[in-house]
Amino acid sequence: MVTLRAAGVLDVDTGEVVRPGIVHVDGDRITGIGGTVSDSDDVLDLGDLILLPGLMDMEVNLLMGGRGETGLASSVTDDPALRMLRAVGNARRTLRAGFTTVRNLGLFVKTGGYLLDVALGKAIDRGWIDGPRIVPAGHAITPLGGHLDPTMFSAFAPDVLKLTLEEGIANGVDEVRKAVRYQIKYGAQLIKICVSGGVMSLTGSPGAQHYSDDELRAIVDEAHRRGLKVAAHTHGAEAVQHAIECGIDCIEHGFLIDDKTIDLMVERKTWLVPTTRLADAMDLSHADEALKAKAAEMFPKARSSVLAAYKAGVRIAVGTDAPAIPHGKNADELVALVSRGLDPRDVLRAATINAADLIDAEDRGRIAPGLLADIIGVPGNPVDDMSVTQDVRFVMKGGKVFVQK
Repeated sequence: MVTLRAAGVLDVDTGEVVRPGIVHVDGDRITGIGGTVSDSDDVLDLGDLILLPGLMDMEVNLLMGGRGETGLASSVTDDPALRMLRAVGNARRTLRAGFTTVRNLGLFVKTGGYLLDVALGKAIDRGWIDGPRIVPAGHAITPLGGHLDPTMFSAFAPDVLKLTLEEGIANGVDEVRKAVRYQIKYGAQLIKICVSGGVMSLTGSPGAQHYSDDELRAIVDEAHRRGLKVAAHTHGAEAVQHAIECGIDCIEHGFLIDDKTIDLMVERKTWLVPTTRLADAMDLSHADEALKAKAAEMFPKARSSVLAAYKAGVRIAVGTDAPAIPHGKNADELVALVSRGLDPRDVLRAATINAADLIDAEDRGRIAPGLLADIIGVPGNPVDDMSVTQDVRFVMKGGKVFVQK
C-alpha cells in the first residue's frame, strides 16, 4: 500500500480540485481517495503538486520521428530493427511527459509485414522498457498512391519502396477486407485507414476522398464484426461525410469540416481527434513549395473548425499526430486547444475520460477507487493554467513511479 500526498486532486468530471490530495494505491490500482494518512503508511509526499489522471494521446506514431530520424530518407534507410530501437526512446519520452495511454495510429513504413507497434506494446506491458499503454492499429490501410502510402511523401519512382498488402497497401473490396483481417490476426486493436489526402503528400488535393464508399463499407464491416473501431485520416468535408455514412467511428484531423459535416458528426456521435497543434508547430521550412501552399490553405481552417465542432457538441479526444509535433511535447496539444477557445475543463476531459471512452477502457481516465493507478502531478491547477501540463513532475503508471522530481 502506497499513499500519495499532494496539494490537491483534480476531479475531471467536475473540474474541481479536491484538497488536500490524498490517494491510496495498492498494487496497480487506486483503492481510495482522501481520508487520513497513518504513520504506518508508505507515503510519497509530493508537496504542492496537483494530481491528475494519466493523460492520453489518441494519435501518435511511436515508430516514426525521434533521435536519428532523417526525414523522408528514413523510409528507405531504416530497417524495422532500427525503428524499434528508436521507438524505445519515443515511448519513454511520451510516458515521462505524463501520457500513460496512447493509440499508435497506423504504421506507414516498411516492416516486412510485422506489426511493430504491437510488439512495442507487448514489451512495455511486460516491463522490459518504459512507455505508455499502447492501443495498436498495426499498419494504416491506404490505397495505392493514397496519403498514407509512404512512397508519396517524396514522390519515389516506381519500385523504389515496394510495399505489400500486409503493410497496408490495399485496393478494391477484396484486398481491403484481407488487409483488415491481417492486422487483426497479428494484434491490431483498432483499424486505421486513409480516407482523404493530406498536407504532406505531393499528389492531389488534401480534401479529396481516396477510397470508394464500397471499400469503406467493407473495411468497417470487417472491423466491426470483430469488435474493433475504425479511425480515419480525413480532411475534406465531403470525404468526412462519406466516411461517417459508411460507419467510420473516429475522424482524425478533420481540418476542412463545415457546418453540415459537423451536424452529421453530432447526429452519428462520431469522434473527432483534431490534432490542432500541428497547424502551428509543423516544421515546413524544408518542404516542397506545393506542400507549403497546401498548409497555407488548410492550417487557418484547422484553427477554426475545431472550435466550431466543439461548440456544436462533437465528441472530442486529444491527439497530437506526434512526431508531427515532437514526442514528449504531447501536452502542447492541450494548450493549443485552450488557445482555440475550448474550455480547459473540457480539454482535460478530452485527454482523460473522453479518450478512455473512445478506446472502451473503463479502467482509466479518472482518479477513482478501482481504476488503474495511472496518476501524474503538475505544479498548479491546469483549469487555471493549462501550461502546467507541459511541466509534469510526477508520473505513476500502474502503481509504479517513473518520474518524481
